[in-house]
Amino acid sequence: MRWKRTIQLLDVHAEGEIGKVAIGGVPKIPGETVAAQLHWLNTDPKGQELRRFLCLEPRGAPIGSVNLLLPAKHPDADAAFIILQPDQAHASSGSNSICVTTALLESGIVEMQEPETVVTLETAAGLVKATATCRDGRCEKVKLTMVPSFVHELDVELDTPQWGKIKLDLCYGGIFYALVDVDQIGSKIEKANAATLVQAGMVIKDLINRSIPVVHPEIPAISGVAYVMFRDLEADGTVRTCTTMWPGRADRSPCGTGNSANLATMHARGKAKVGDSFKSRSIIDSEFEVGLIAETEVAGRPAIIPTITGRGFTFGLSQVALDPFDPHPLGFALTDVWGPQAGDI
Repeated sequence: MRWKRTIQLLDVHAEGEIGKVAIGGVPKIPGETVAAQLHWLNTDPKGQELRRFLCLEPRGAPIGSVNLLLPAKHPDADAAFIILQPDQAHASSGSNSICVTTALLESGIVEMQEPETVVTLETAAGLVKATATCRDGRCEKVKLTMVPSFVHELDVELDTPQWGKIKLDLCYGGIFYALVDVDQIGSKIEKANAATLVQAGMVIKDLINRSIPVVHPEIPAISGVAYVMFRDLEADGTVRTCTTMWPGRADRSPCGTGNSANLATMHARGKAKVGDSFKSRSIIDSEFEVGLIAETEVAGRPAIIPTITGRGFTFGLSQVALDPFDPHPLGFALTDVWGPQAGDI
């Protein structure tokens, strides 16, 4: 073969959300910390080239993420990873943490212990403890102890051209979210409304990031609202969610970092306390269990430690490659399947 670059991918999804894990052929990523590596991937042309190679057509697709498996920097971590998506590299993700844990254990990269294996993952947002329930060589479910989550600002008013003035919460759950009650845009979280929700999320995200700067007080590499998550409270107390992702798709899982951010709002409003847990349901009816196990602080502001529990499933093994004569080495995206904002790629 005349391939210039090859990367091996283990195909995994967590409650419907695809999180492929690059387990071989990952090039060395510069940076003394994972946060510095994240910054390099988002700012250096070679880092952006790697992301586009893996995430855009013809090797990538609009759905899912690619997780770069990296050597750990922290002495307590078993592995590090960074999430690649079409727009940028991201610091943290609950569904992708479940995918990475499942990949590490079921591939044998980390030795599986039954009935339980603890894997410590290093992300740009900090360490995530993954406690995997294991049986007969399979990772049955994963409970994540997430990084501290906190409220940036509650009840932010935003003027929109389509829906007038809406209120939202700006919160951090490993990345920054805008959390919006879905009835404010006159819709419901249902599969038939996915395109409508995504289009609304892209508009709201753009309006926020043009007018409201957000930066993590201790990790400058994490800045800006990454996603808009629509939420609704169902009669049985389940929180239904739809996280909208650039350039135009819906998270298939209930969203781990988004539910961590939302839990911080519930705690701030006195609607959740240490020891509480609840279900979160996605747009395709898959579920995470969300728990609050501790209170803490981040840069002097109140914060919480959430847990997210869900399942990961392997469904394939693949290898992507770059032919040196390929006229599209940086990939491409079209608005027909990627959404209206794909024209900016």
